[in-house]
Amino acid sequence: MESELACPIAPVVDLVFSRWTTPILWTLNEYGRQRFVELERRIGTITPKVLTQRLRQLERDGLVTRTYHPEVPPRVEYEISELGRSLAPIFHQLAEWSKRNLTEVDKARSRYDR
Repeated sequence: MESELACPIAPVVDLVFSRWTTPILWTLNEYGRQRFVELERRIGTITPKVLTQRLRQLERDGLVTRTYHPEVPPRVEYEISELGRSLAPIFHQLAEWSKRNLTEVDKARSRYDR
């Protein structure tokens, strides 16, 4: 049996919940259209190289749109696409789960580690 059939959400988890993809999508969903430096500043610890790679992949996957403005100096803006925005309810549910349950996770880890 293929892994996708064993777990139908595995492809989505691979696509959306990788190390840097989630913070990028969350930030674009929460704050709207942003330039590269704004996005980099909001995410914090991501390197420019990794941010560039992830944005390209997200654009390829149809989750982010890139708009180039031929000005001097050139301006590029990134925005979550309609497809990417369709993930907002999932992000909201995960944020709510985190608020309610991360304390319990910490307690379970402490009990286990003792």
